[in-house]
Amino acid sequence: MGKKALVAMSGGVDSSVAAALMKERGYDCIGVTMKLYEKEGGGTCRVGSCCTAEDAEDARQAASVLGIPYYVFNFTGDFEREVIRRFAETYLKGGTPNPCIDCNRYMKHRRLYQRARELGFDSIATGHYARVSFDAGRGRWLLKKARNAAKDQSYVLYFLSQEQLSHSVFPLGDFETKEEVRELAEKLHFLNARKRDSQDICFVTEGDYGDFLESYLGRSFPPGNFVDEEGRILGRHRGIVRYTIGQRKGLGLSLEAPMYVYEKDLLKNEVYLTRGEKLYQKELIADDFNWILYDPSEIKGAIPVTAKSRYRAKEVPAEAELLPDGRVRVRFQEPERAPAIGQAIVLYEGENVVGGGTIQSIF
Repeated sequence: MGKKALVAMSGGVDSSVAAALMKERGYDCIGVTMKLYEKEGGGTCRVGSCCTAEDAEDARQAASVLGIPYYVFNFTGDFEREVIRRFAETYLKGGTPNPCIDCNRYMKHRRLYQRARELGFDSIATGHYARVSFDAGRGRWLLKKARNAAKDQSYVLYFLSQEQLSHSVFPLGDFETKEEVRELAEKLHFLNARKRDSQDICFVTEGDYGDFLESYLGRSFPPGNFVDEEGRILGRHRGIVRYTIGQRKGLGLSLEAPMYVYEKDLLKNEVYLTRGEKLYQKELIADDFNWILYDPSEIKGAIPVTAKSRYRAKEVPAEAELLPDGRVRVRFQEPERAPAIGQAIVLYEGENVVGGGTIQSIF
């Protein structure tokens, strides 16, 4: 029997080229766009995100050029439950959510993966910049960084299980540059060959995160005090959910020197600012940890790794220790800037993803 692949097509150039490469490799392909969000009163995702009506048309055009079947699956209910609700709950707890990781985890690589299996497809392919390989010596599937370091997306895929990795294909992982991908799209006459990459969170269609949360939750978040490290009141904030750890811009204060959010107290409704010193942390604890390079039973004591505490952060030297309850303690070699509860911490060993989890506490 031939190989069959479901290709997640967002309408961007990356997923379109991924579909072309899967067909070139001999896979029997279908292209699928997930309909994830529809706001009250009509309309879909925010312009500049990855799931507008125009994106679906771009995906349809690419599938037509390739001569592969194309479908739109309605997953709006799953998206509300698995992504939007988690986003709101994390903010309500004072954390900093990462809805794009949740979308990849619960929508593309769980819900869409399940649908692919139900339809009899061997593999699910996406336009992510990452690589998958099987290490026969370890008997494990590995997640590796992309050849294109500037576009590497292994950070947002740290959650993939051994089963999911065995059925996942990332055709763009070996490309050295994004320009190579665009040039291939032009040769294939894809209309999205020069389309800009998506940036915005799709379901925040108007205003900012705070506006969305007030509308979604049906409640307002009252003003409170900005407080510095010495306990002095610096001014009033516009609602505690509107601020994230490490934020400098948009505070609405007239300050002698730049200051950053380093902590929030939900009970006191206070946002604490620093000139920088308190942003740096030495250790953190992560839960819901997924091991890829190792089986947890292999972990004895602290292991040397490099770590990323945000998608755009640089990898820094650290050591990781598996705790008896399954959580992981990460100690940075040098204090790390602005790790935030709710964000992912992803560990590496060279080009391999060791694993990752959600930051639970920082100290």
